[in-house]
Amino acid sequence: MLKWMFKYCVYSSLRACDYRKLIPSSVCIAMPWPLLTFTFLHFFAALVALLLLLPLSSAVEYDGEGNDGQCKYKRPLDPRPHSVSILEFGAVGDGKTLNTVAFQNAIFYLKSFANKGGAQLYVPAGRWLTGSFNLTSHLTLFLERDATILGSEDYTHWDIVDPLPSYGRGIEFPGGRYRDNGTIDGQGSVWWNKFMFHSLNHSRPTLVEFVGSNDIIISNLTFLNAPAWNIHPVYCSNVLVQNIIVHAPSESPYTSGIIPDSSEYVCIENCNISIGYNAIVLKSGWDEYGIGYGQPTTNIHIKGVNLRSSSGSGLAFGSEMSGGISNILVEQLHLQNSFIGVRLKTNRGRGGYMKNILVSDVELKNIHMAIKATGHYGSHPNDKYDSSALPVVSDITFRNMVGENITIAGNLSGIHKSPFTSICLSNITFSIHSKSSPSWFCSSVLGISEFVSPEPCAELQDSYSNSSSACFLLLHSYTYSAVL
Repeated sequence: MLKWMFKYCVYSSLRACDYRKLIPSSVCIAMPWPLLTFTFLHFFAALVALLLLLPLSSAVEYDGEGNDGQCKYKRPLDPRPHSVSILEFGAVGDGKTLNTVAFQNAIFYLKSFANKGGAQLYVPAGRWLTGSFNLTSHLTLFLERDATILGSEDYTHWDIVDPLPSYGRGIEFPGGRYRDNGTIDGQGSVWWNKFMFHSLNHSRPTLVEFVGSNDIIISNLTFLNAPAWNIHPVYCSNVLVQNIIVHAPSESPYTSGIIPDSSEYVCIENCNISIGYNAIVLKSGWDEYGIGYGQPTTNIHIKGVNLRSSSGSGLAFGSEMSGGISNILVEQLHLQNSFIGVRLKTNRGRGGYMKNILVSDVELKNIHMAIKATGHYGSHPNDKYDSSALPVVSDITFRNMVGENITIAGNLSGIHKSPFTSICLSNITFSIHSKSSPSWFCSSVLGISEFVSPEPCAELQDSYSNSSSACFLLLHSYTYSAVL
């Protein structure tokens, strides 16, 4: 079992996080809401209504002009005036003793310091086995070097929580979801086996899930072996994910890295993700539930990430996108040893939209299919979806892409009654290792291309349509003003 070879701190209420005061291998997770309770790195949706009534201070500023489009933080973190050790509450770090009650009691005690500058819960070196538990605001959870928090492999130690309202049910099964465990090493093999042998009654948990939260910083942290998803901010605003490593074995079923979901102003930068399914995927709700909830994913900046996906995509959008996905800037993307490089996926009944997306400065190596966009992907939560709710996909730009050892350049297949429009390709060169079959496949799609090799389909070479005008503006503008 991996031990943490770095210090780990979680700040649940602060004005800013000053990384210069942390060692290079430390982590800061920041949320400024008072009175916020969440499972270990998981926010309760049931508490969001209470929290929205409280005044918020901004810890993360999303700046699209003066800072090269990067997120930034302000003001240093004040130290906690109070500190206790988990040992004072009877915890045993032998990797065998269950410490859930010890963590619960410690955090309950530390709530009393919320209006006194907050407090720190210190976890010394050791292997601290626990089920899921709640943290509170104005709390620093500090793990010393060689400290490891282990998630229990007994799924009865994981509570059940309600489905997200924009999904209507669990992603994998009807009903609720197992509460998320915030361990670094999720010990996910027990969940993978149960999933593959169809022995689960509820959807698998996520390592880190923030629900309805603002001003979050996750930095300099390694996530291993998540049961399913790793980092899932949903209904959130102002989120910075920076300098993290995410890893799960290539055979781990449907494990995904970072999943911004119905969230806005999210910055993901300088991350390395190697995963079983989608490394980074943007979502915004599922069919009628996502349409009804109506909260889009918008104003997202992804920069300088290295992605690998064995069976899915390095970067994906959808297929649950019923609340809408727009104003997305992706740059300095490195993809290798993956099935698909960049994929947009949706289906009839989704409704919603995917638009104003720019993917630029991309290197691909050893990829089966570099670009894929499909309007025929994904299941439905139930039979009540509206098949006439057609998604709109438009104003999607791919530029400055270089690919080595690519099998298929692209497959873009829209919906007959809702074709994908303004698909723009510029300055793209893919080295195709097999010349025996076509490199591009297109249907129900309109757009233009310039300086693209191999030559794309005729549907992407239309110089006289509305799509070509929109593409021209996007391709030749110096700034992508629709984003950020």
